Amino acid sequence: MEKKPFVTLEQLKEIDKTYKTPYHLYDEKGIRENALRLKDAFSWNKGFREYFAVKATPNPYIIKILQECGCGVDCSSLTELMMSEKLGFRGDDIMFSSNDTPAEEFALARKLDAQINLDDITHIDFLNNICGIPETICCRFNPGGVFKISTSIMDNPGDAKYGFTKPQIIEGYKRLKEMGAKRFGIHSFLASNTVTNEYYPTLAKILFETVVEIKEKTGVQISFVNLSGGVGIPYTPDQEPNDIYKISEGVKKAYDEILVPAGIEVAIYTELGRYMLGPYGCLVTKAIHEKHTHKEYIGVDACAVNLMRPAMYGAYHHITVMGKENEPCDHKYDVTGSLCENNDKFAIDRMLPKIDKGDLLVIHDTGAHGFAMGYNYNGKLKSAELLLKEDGSVQMIRRAETPKDYFATFDFSDILK
Repeated sequence: MEKKPFVTLEQLKEIDKTYKTPYHLYDEKGIRENALRLKDAFSWNKGFREYFAVKATPNPYIIKILQECGCGVDCSSLTELMMSEKLGFRGDDIMFSSNDTPAEEFALARKLDAQINLDDITHIDFLNNICGIPETICCRFNPGGVFKISTSIMDNPGDAKYGFTKPQIIEGYKRLKEMGAKRFGIHSFLASNTVTNEYYPTLAKILFETVVEIKEKTGVQISFVNLSGGVGIPYTPDQEPNDIYKISEGVKKAYDEILVPAGIEVAIYTELGRYMLGPYGCLVTKAIHEKHTHKEYIGVDACAVNLMRPAMYGAYHHITVMGKENEPCDHKYDVTGSLCENNDKFAIDRMLPKIDKGDLLVIHDTGAHGFAMGYNYNGKLKSAELLLKEDGSVQMIRRAETPKDYFATFDFSDILK
C-alpha cells in the first residue's frame, strides 16, 4: 500500500510563507471522518462511546473536534483533567484512568464527577480516604501471563505494572459495593499498537467472561466494559490497516455468545488514541544539510525533540520527499536531526529519491504520540502545531516555543537577567 500525504507540495509551500519548519500538521477532515466511522461501526451497542486518549495528542483544538463528533476524553493526569474541564467535559464525559495516582489527581477527578478507573486494590482505601467512593467506579483488570492471539504472542501482561489480578478484582468489587458504589465498569489494556482485527474481539471475550464471573461471585452487575486502546495503525507501507467494522463484528460476536445468554447488557467503551489520530498528523521538516562520510546523511531541521519514537523505539515512520513522489528511490540515506545523540535519526539506510537542500519532507503518522512525547534536551524548542482545515485553510493551534518559554521556570530569580 502506498502512503500518500494528506497535504500537497503546493499547500506546504503556501504554509512555508507564514510558518517555518518544522511543525506538526493535522488533517481535520480525516479526523472527523475517522471518528464518525468508529461511532458507526459500534452503533449496534446503544451505550457505545469513544473516550479519546488525551495523552496521545493533548491539544484542545484537536480534542474539541472530537468532542463535536461525540467523543469523551480519557485522562491520566492532573493537567489532562484541567484541559478537559476547560473544554466543558464533566461527569460521564471523562474516564480517569491512571496509575500510581497522586491524591490531588483523584480529588480533581472526583470534583469533576469523572468515571474513575482504579488501577490497584490498595487504591480503594486511598480514594475513600481522599474524597470517598463515588457511585460510579471502574477497575482495571490484568489477567497476567502472556497474551496471545492464535499462536502469536502480542504482549506480556504478567510483566505490566497495571491492573488488579483476578482474585483482587473479585474482592475489589465486593468491597466497592459495600462502600456504596452502585454502577460498575471493568477496563483492560493487554497489547499496544496491534495491527490485527482480532485484538479487540479477543480482549472482549476475556472481559465478557470475567463480567459473567463477577456477577456470579459478587452479585455486581457490570454496566460498561472499557476495551481501552491498543488498536494500532500501519506505520509501514506493507501493513494492512485495521478494519474497524470487522473489529466491531468480532466484539459483537463475543457479546452475543457470552453476555446475551447470561442476560447481561453492557455499554462498550474505547479509549483510542493512535487509531483516532495517528494517520491524520505528520511532521513537516526541511532538508538543511547533506553529509558524505562513511554513510550518506541528510540533516533536517526537525529532531527527536519533535518526534521521539524513532530514537526511543527504533520505530519506523514513512517519509515522503515532497515533489519527488514519482522519482526512483535510488539513494540510501540516514535522515538525521541535530541533537548531540547518535540515535537522533528519523530513518536509517532508507531508500529515498535524491534529496536536495531545501526539499520538504513529510514524516507520516505522527498524529498520536508525536508532539506529545516531545522534550527539551539540548535546549531544543518544541515546534508549532497546525491544523489543515476542511476548507483547505491552515490554522495555528499551538505556537512554537521560544527561548523565553524555555527559561520561564527560572523566573523566580534574576540569575539570567
